[in-house]
Amino acid sequence: MVQAPRRALMAATAAALSSPAILRAQDLSARPITLIVPSPAGGGTDYSARLVAEPLGRALGTSMVVENRTGGNDVVGLTAVLNARPDGHTLLCGYCGTMAGRAAAGGLGAIVPMRDFVPVGQITDTPQLFVTHPSVPVANLREFIDYAKARPGEITYASAGVGSMHHMGAELLKIRAGIDMLHVPYRGTGETTRDLIAGRVQFYMNSPPPLTPLVRDGRLRALCTSGNERHPGLADIPSAGEQGYPDMPLNVWFSIYAPRGTPEGVTRLIGAKLGEVLADPALRRRAFEAGALVAPLGPEAMAARLERETAGWAEVVRAANISAG
Repeated sequence: MVQAPRRALMAATAAALSSPAILRAQDLSARPITLIVPSPAGGGTDYSARLVAEPLGRALGTSMVVENRTGGNDVVGLTAVLNARPDGHTLLCGYCGTMAGRAAAGGLGAIVPMRDFVPVGQITDTPQLFVTHPSVPVANLREFIDYAKARPGEITYASAGVGSMHHMGAELLKIRAGIDMLHVPYRGTGETTRDLIAGRVQFYMNSPPPLTPLVRDGRLRALCTSGNERHPGLADIPSAGEQGYPDMPLNVWFSIYAPRGTPEGVTRLIGAKLGEVLADPALRRRAFEAGALVAPLGPEAMAARLERETAGWAEVVRAANISAG
């Protein structure tokens, strides 16, 4: 147990590090900042990174460049951030499916997100959208589950790889609904949606931004959004909770991280500026219209969420006998 004097010292240190004077002392304007996205362009991680990169770079007095470093189920991009100088000029846009899901499934090799990355700030936190190819004769989640129960092992579902939220979420749905579907992993959202539109796979779940335009033009059919309440920007689509499947922790969130060893003053400066950027009504409206919900979250809350969700997905990994290999 931490003794009272030590607690007081820790509190004073934290307050000092987050004080305006300390934040002003951090200067990142000397060169551009690289925000690494460890997945291909076109997905939710890429969208979230590009949503904030330009205004955040401007707020920090420099430019911020989004760089897609793909491969190895996101390990290539994560490794690039870990190997960078920890000075605030190389950051990671982290996806919950990688930071919690793939970590729980053992799919990140020696990388342990809770140990190896410093939370900076959360960008968005959005229910997933469940979709099917229009050839599947169902109109909602209940009908889809009945359809799948009558065809065990015949329905295919797509994901961006083992441990992704598409994979873990579908496995959780299989457990909750008592259905059997075949997993078809892909390397990214773009490849996945192409095959889904072509009817090569039948079911998929992802954050709304890459899927909403395809639903609106009829190329995909929406079954529900995850969670108990309807997505405020997709109010015509019922939630999973409304259809008898409540309390499924399937929200997709994207956050910014720095490599371990980055000075706290630097991460708190970036986090403070990110908070200012995310408060901009025009940015929030632009995200909302794309189906994403801006949801700022500080480093301590981010760390707690990452720990909690990694443990939760580890239970799904065991129940579904998921192997990263």
